[in-house]
Amino acid sequence: MKNTFRAIAHLKANNGKNQALKEALLALIEPTRNEPGCLEYILYEDHATEGIFYMSEEFENEAAFDAHIQSDHFQNFAKMTDELLADPVNVVRINRVSN
Repeated sequence: MKNTFRAIAHLKANNGKNQALKEALLALIEPTRNEPGCLEYILYEDHATEGIFYMSEEFENEAAFDAHIQSDHFQNFAKMTDELLADPVNVVRINRVSN
């Protein structure tokens, strides 16, 4: 298996900010998928709890992920996190162990 950078980001909306957070996250999808080294960038919402989101991310390597974090579109999102998020973003790096 190819050794890529995979992570799942957990994001919890502030009270009353569910839709605003969802829209801000959706706005990240297209520009991120167009970044060099982006292999997957998929947004999920918790089935049982509104306002809980998960971003499944895969990049060719850690350098591509680091470039994503420094991109203009991500930095613009980062400026909104104090308003939109109840907790800091929790990014969990994962390693694939099966096909």
